[in-house]
Amino acid sequence: MGSITTLIKSSYLICFDGARHRYLINGQLAFRDGEIIYVGGKFEGQADKIIDASGKIVSPGFISTHAHLFESPMDRSFIEDKGNPQFYFSGLYENLPTRGMAMDEEMRTACLKYSLAELLRSGTTTVVELAPARQDLPELVTQMGNRIYFGPLYRSGRWYTPDGKQVLYDWTEDKGFRAMEEAVEFIKAHEGDCGGLIRGVIAPSQIDTCTAELLVESHKTAKELGAPLTTHISQAVVEFNEILKRHGRTPIAWLDDIGCLDRNTLLGHAIIIGGTSWANYPAGDLEIMARAGCSVAHSPWVFSRRGVVMESFHRYQTAGVNMTLGTDTCPQNMIQSMRMAAMISKIMERNTESTTAADVFNAATLGGARALGRDDLGRLAVGARADLVIFSSESMNMVPLRDPVKNIVYNAEMEDVETVIINGRTVLDKGDVLGADTRELNRRLQHAGERLWPRLSKYDWAHRNADELSPLTFDLLNPGEMPKPPVQENVPGGRTGPW
Repeated sequence: MGSITTLIKSSYLICFDGARHRYLINGQLAFRDGEIIYVGGKFEGQADKIIDASGKIVSPGFISTHAHLFESPMDRSFIEDKGNPQFYFSGLYENLPTRGMAMDEEMRTACLKYSLAELLRSGTTTVVELAPARQDLPELVTQMGNRIYFGPLYRSGRWYTPDGKQVLYDWTEDKGFRAMEEAVEFIKAHEGDCGGLIRGVIAPSQIDTCTAELLVESHKTAKELGAPLTTHISQAVVEFNEILKRHGRTPIAWLDDIGCLDRNTLLGHAIIIGGTSWANYPAGDLEIMARAGCSVAHSPWVFSRRGVVMESFHRYQTAGVNMTLGTDTCPQNMIQSMRMAAMISKIMERNTESTTAADVFNAATLGGARALGRDDLGRLAVGARADLVIFSSESMNMVPLRDPVKNIVYNAEMEDVETVIINGRTVLDKGDVLGADTRELNRRLQHAGERLWPRLSKYDWAHRNADELSPLTFDLLNPGEMPKPPVQENVPGGRTGPW
């Protein structure tokens, strides 16, 4: 068919001037072969297709730098409002392992497809997915159109609790190195697939489940492949104290000590650090991260639902740490992630000006691109990939419109995302995901949940069922228990009632 030039005419373009995002009113953007070829006032070339975005907002697509798509939708109505204070309310050591072990491949496929659609509906065009390797990845990306940095997870050991009181570790270091080799083979086999939409990240699972030798080898391999290195770190008090016990250093300091902290490192969470209340340990980690030039993938929802928050996003930025945002577990909603990051930081700082809409919008776009080593993502500029989002400006969420980014961060919902284009391909149109039937995705996810919940007791250390692990908000009521209506009596004036 040859190259097709698409022109978008928009009332509000959030474009990039080479240094920062700026508003272009009544501007135009053109792209061809998946690349933006023009941003400005009036395109003088020939357009094969014109998208009229009059009265709408055109934004760069969002980048989620930390996600687990293949299991996390199962957190809904299960993980909330319940936690073990023995583990500082972290769900890592009981609920999540139980849920993970109880899942089968059919459930995981339902979760993955659902999550890919959810990302698109929230304007997320790039995601860093951390999961076991999947041979159907190219097929899924071809179908759905998401841009994916895939990191097959591996580790030297695993954590577990035998009694809900302590966290123990089971080590099989040789399996860790074999799994890393398999992960590298998977990345090499699929790097650049689907027109460049698939790329790899080197992803040793967690700082406390990997030996120094495995982490050092992972860092070396990431450099050789030109891929980012990411790992979960400083995500739990249990982990923080475990690394202190082993090495006499904080997780951040120890990773720096072994030479694995630099501009190529993307830290998953980094929320329990020295100088914060949950760690109750002297400050210094922020300075180490800033000096190393690493990035942090902050996923505010996964922690705030446990009563834990970053202390605070503003402090990390002020220290000079490159901040990015992730979606982690459900919902895969970067609009929500931006909003929560801003609001929680304001609360922690007691200052409405400490973390602005610009700060979190930059983290969701330019910050994520920097962490992935991409100067062609997270921006609307000539030479960048045509990854963009068109927002409505006329819904009840978006009017009145004066400042597009403030409205997106503080007011927009998924239904305000009208169009998503990735690599020049429209993957969401008029709010509909083009690569999947969302009603069918919902049905399959519901079916997966109904199959999962009865299986949980088999994998829980205490053999607790779903209602014991996560009690229902309200008790069930049998029809026979319903109270009888009050007796109605005739009263003067023709009215009836109990008065």
